[in-house]
Formats: sequence, C-alpha cells, structure tokens
Amino acid sequence: MIEYYNDETILFIDGNFVKASEAKIDLFGQTLHYGYGVFEGIRSYETVNGIKVFKPRTHFERLQRSCDLMGIPFTYSVEELIQLTYQVLEKNNLSNAYIRPLVFCGPNMELTAPSDVSLMITAWACEQHPNLKQKRICISSFQRPNPKAVTVEAKVCGLYVNSILATTEARRRGFDDGLLLDLNGFVAEGPGANFFYEKDGVVYTPPAKSILPGITRKTVIDVCKELDLPVEEKYFKPEDLFEADSAFFCSTMNEIVAIESVEGQPVAKLWKDSMGALIQETYRNIVLDKSYSYVIV
Repeated sequence: MIEYYNDETILFIDGNFVKASEAKIDLFGQTLHYGYGVFEGIRSYETVNGIKVFKPRTHFERLQRSCDLMGIPFTYSVEELIQLTYQVLEKNNLSNAYIRPLVFCGPNMELTAPSDVSLMITAWACEQHPNLKQKRICISSFQRPNPKAVTVEAKVCGLYVNSILATTEARRRGFDDGLLLDLNGFVAEGPGANFFYEKDGVVYTPPAKSILPGITRKTVIDVCKELDLPVEEKYFKPEDLFEADSAFFCSTMNEIVAIESVEGQPVAKLWKDSMGALIQETYRNIVLDKSYSYVIV
C-alpha cells in the first residue's frame, strides 16, 4: 500500500508550505462535487547528476493548457511551478518520487466557470523503476469519452471516473487492466496509460484523437526515432492485437509496462526479445541522465 503522506509530509497549497495532515479544503468546492479541476503526474529521479524532475516544463505547460481549455483561471508561471516542485521535494527529503500538482476550484454549486482557484503540489516516494509484472488485459466495455463531448486533451479530474470504471470491470473479470476503445471501435488507450504494440518490426500506437496524448507516449515515439525503430500512429481494431508480437502500456508513474496477453491470447514474443524491452531500457537511461547511445541500432 502506497503511503501518500504521514505526519511529517509537507505540501504546497496557495502560497504556503504546510503539513499535509493540517491542510484544509472547502467541502463545497466544484472539484469535489463535479470533478472540475485539472492535475498532472510527474516523476523525479536520483540521477547521475543529482535529483531531477523529468520534463517539468512539458508537464507544467500541459497543466497551464489544461486550465486554459477548461476555462480555469491560473496565474502561476512554469518557472514558479518548477521551483515550487523542487522545494516540495527538498522539504520532504525525496529523490525518487511521484509529484502531484492539482488545480482545484473553490465553492460554487453552479455549473459555471470558477473564479476562486487553488493550487496544491504534493509528492510521495516512488520506486525508481517500478518492477511491475506483465499485464493480462481485456477489451473494456467502456469507451473513451467522445472528444466532441469533453476536452480529452486536458488532464481533467472528472474524466478519470471513466478510467476507474474500466479498471474495476477488468479486475472483476480476472484481468489486470482494461483497454478502452473509441466511439468508432478503434483501440484508444488504457485507463491511465497510452498503448503501443509491435508487429513485423513496426511499433504502432493510436493517433492523438480520442486519447490523452501523454508525455511518456511522446518520449517513447522520440526514442523509437532515435533508435531507428519504425513507429506509426494509426487506427486499429482490437482483433489486430491477437496477432501482436508484443505490446506495452506507458505512463509517467509506471514507465513502460509489458503486456502478456489480450483477452487471454498471449503476445508472440517474450518480453526480453521485444522492441518494447529495448524501448524500456532506453527510457530508463534517459530519465536517469545516462547515455543510451550504446543501444542505438
């Protein structure tokens, strides 16, 4: 069980550093009642060059963009957010950590844009490279939200109800995780991760239409190009996955996670022989500021 905070945990909220156990919020806030808020998930690592937050500027630019898309007023600059994040890590003596900035809205029971907005930044210890077992996934009966109904490119709190439903269904069916489709029946993404699969020497991933175009997803695509591994964004159906050579999820929290089977059908390759394993190794070198030129083919 992850310990998100204890009696000594310090977080940042609305201009102050306070103990997490003493922080207070208004029970009539829009974020609590309607899920009207935005957040980010960021990692820090103990690298060869000291403690570093991975791609903080990219994450905080997305946080700003999410606020803008949702009509949530937000005045912090990227530079301020980065500085505050490092202060939170320092005050909690954290190196390998998961960082959660949350922009949440004040009391308002009306379905209107907020005027009272708060920022929280907290963090907790996270294993440097999560040693997760390979996932057995199923095709979820829940679809990703229609991009014409909600702003799917924003990292919005309320949208993750969809993810909770998909994960809960998958566990009830005896699987580790689910894979959601879009409204046209094409593969979209996992409940909290982007999806890639390998077939005949090419890595495929869904286009950024009905998915959250993740920062780790972009890093994986960049890694493929750097390693001269063919990578394509295209639409594909669930049945295409039953002949996959390999597959994986990617996310900030869990990095690259191998997929063992889809609806009980194993992928063809052992993970150690897959393109995904090479991408995983390279990604881990990148976040630790290590050179990875030796793996370029």
